[in-house]
Amino acid sequence: MDLYGRDLLTTQEWSKAELDAVLQLAANMKRNRFSDEYTSILKHKTFLMFFYNPSVRTRQSFESAATELGGHAQFLEPKAMRLKTAKTAGETVEDAARVMSRYGAGLGIRILEDKISAYGEGDELLREYARWADIPVISMAHDKYHPCQGLADAMGWAEWFGEGPGHGVDTSLLKGKKLLVTWGHGALARSWCSVQEALLIGSRFGMDVTLAYPQGFDLDSEVISWTRQNCVENGRDFAITHDVRQGYDGAHVVYSRHWMSPQAYQNGEFLKQQEIEKGLEYPQWICDAERMKLTDNALFTHPMPVDRGHEVTDEVASGPRSCIYDVAENRLHVQKALMALTMAGN
Repeated sequence: MDLYGRDLLTTQEWSKAELDAVLQLAANMKRNRFSDEYTSILKHKTFLMFFYNPSVRTRQSFESAATELGGHAQFLEPKAMRLKTAKTAGETVEDAARVMSRYGAGLGIRILEDKISAYGEGDELLREYARWADIPVISMAHDKYHPCQGLADAMGWAEWFGEGPGHGVDTSLLKGKKLLVTWGHGALARSWCSVQEALLIGSRFGMDVTLAYPQGFDLDSEVISWTRQNCVENGRDFAITHDVRQGYDGAHVVYSRHWMSPQAYQNGEFLKQQEIEKGLEYPQWICDAERMKLTDNALFTHPMPVDRGHEVTDEVASGPRSCIYDVAENRLHVQKALMALTMAGN
């Protein structure tokens, strides 16, 4: 399977076979982390990381991934570059993308929340870079999708349902399992990207999917349509509920995370404080031990950082069925596999 030069903006645009290829390589890289087989794959190659928004885990995991493959990751901030915006003169996306293609082997972009003025702008920007770049463009999280997180999620869940972390990945073990993606109250006004990718990746791998949230916190209708379509194609169920407890019944994986409302952007402005206040109005929407007892001994999963005491209690987040640290580690291995497959060539 040849994935050299392939962009990754959402897992929905890759075939299941391609996603499986990434996860199988990631699992092998995890088992043989510092093997000579992998430590020179990106020798002398640079991965350019374009951070509109900061992130501890994303920067650390991509830099570590490039290093472990024998390459280098370069941290870039738009404020340190003369880029054209709606309000300022500067270099166009076409010019920036074409020049960066001469320097690096791949380009990662992270843009969401307060760095855009309307939902969809981040996705449009990544697609514009992908249009002009001659190197693969990878989303490091943008307003619509977070494909690296989705792959790390699936890898972590499959490990737990198999022989455990570090013992290979059999994604067929996800088929028929119930994934609950539930809104959690909180004070962070989070983007939709991680939860939308969880819906897409879970439904692609044959999970029954239930989405739970209070009225007024709808997600992207296109993502909902894709999730429903994926479930139909796999002969699985997709359900939406606004009941705070109902979705937990029989769940095998519980993903509790806050996300902003569709009214977060108004007149070109991100209304962060308004979203924070709105999100704190529903304290009953928290994942706790009582609700987890309704599940089928479910895993608790979260992309981190966790808003403890709001999205989930400490008892659950740090409990014996929490896979949050394994999923976080898997970001490294998934990204190594992606970089190897899309940037190494022969």
